[in-house]
Amino acid sequence: MTDHNELKQKMYEWTQKYAEKAGYRLNPDKEALDYVLDGLTVKLEKFGRRYCPCRIVTGDEKEDRKIVCPCIYHKEEVERDGNCHCELFFKAN
Repeated sequence: MTDHNELKQKMYEWTQKYAEKAGYRLNPDKEALDYVLDGLTVKLEKFGRRYCPCRIVTGDEKEDRKIVCPCIYHKEEVERDGNCHCELFFKAN
């Protein structure tokens, strides 16, 4: 069984790769980034999917698919606000 910190490191690596590919950057505040990555890891451990840590898993598979990170809302939020709701992905500048 993978331990929480190993899984969290994998989440970091995955989000970093995604951010680079999508033209974003991860939250430059290391403490805030750590908090979000921790939430993402907890959701993965609990539900078996990378659900957005700042959204509620409803149990409705069709609805919940929308909130698998990166959620369907993140691109619009980054465009509009400069970052996604969770403050994981930010505009690259």
